[in-house]
Amino acid sequence: MMDTTSIVLLLVTASISFGVGRAIMHVRKKNQAAKIKLLAERAAQAARDAPQSPPSNNKSKRKREQQAHIARSRADK
Repeated sequence: MMDTTSIVLLLVTASISFGVGRAIMHVRKKNQAAKIKLLAERAAQAARDAPQSPPSNNKSKRKREQQAHIARSRADK
């Protein structure tokens, strides 16, 4: 049988290990969320800075492109 002290020591080390593991996972998740947000912002900025494609010969498609461009410029402001 285990002594009382060894059981207490086992419980203390297990709780410390669990706490450290949770803290590490919290920090990793927080950093990962920050990276994802930064990449999304960079992708959005790259899409805004991309050169505009030449207008389409299709009238309805050209109209949709113009409306999308206007919507993006309003969203940026």
